[in-house]
Amino acid sequence: MCHVIVTCRSMLWTLLSIVVAFAELIAFMSADWLIGKAKPSSSEEVDNRTGGPQEPYRPTLGIYGRCTRISHMQFSRRDTLCGPYAENFSEIASGFWQATAIFLAIGIMILCTVAFVSVFTMCVQSIMKKSIFNVCGLLQGIAGLFLILGLILYPAGWGCQKAISYCGPYASAYKLGDCSLGWAFYTAIGGTVLTFICAVFSAQAEIATSSDKVQEEIEEGKNLICLL
Repeated sequence: MCHVIVTCRSMLWTLLSIVVAFAELIAFMSADWLIGKAKPSSSEEVDNRTGGPQEPYRPTLGIYGRCTRISHMQFSRRDTLCGPYAENFSEIASGFWQATAIFLAIGIMILCTVAFVSVFTMCVQSIMKKSIFNVCGLLQGIAGLFLILGLILYPAGWGCQKAISYCGPYASAYKLGDCSLGWAFYTAIGGTVLTFICAVFSAQAEIATSSDKVQEEIEEGKNLICLL
């Protein structure tokens, strides 16, 4: 018989697992890893909101994508175009970024799997006599290690030709040149920290769902158990 067990700690762990998976996925897909050096706008270009000249635009570069402005001859208007610069894996700008993409993709796949499984932990608490929380926590720890490897290798690719075209000639491995780090890089770091927090917190979720209070409610014949 399936017993639906909901506790504050197990629900918090489930929500954190889902948030971490989505945060890492969004960061990976974003082009806002590097913010390039400012490109001055033409004196003819006018900001439609203020009526004054447009501020210099800073293009962005991701692991496999980029955002830049494309000029239109009519009315000197410019549109921001975002999309992948690499049509296939081999066209990613740096071998280090290729490795980063692999490690991040593996870590994100594990996190998404755990996030999916975590939804069902309210009804299923063990698999083959092993706590599903402990198994998921172990997987999250492994995913965190893959994410760390990817984030460590990423700055080593700042010396590639693609990064130099965005960040200037002084850009090199672990040196940003004229670039700055975008929100996607910080989101990936924050998600990695939360991944390890989730891995540790999974033990608390397991304790909460196997407590004496829960066992007492099961013995009383309750199928839906909600505890603070």
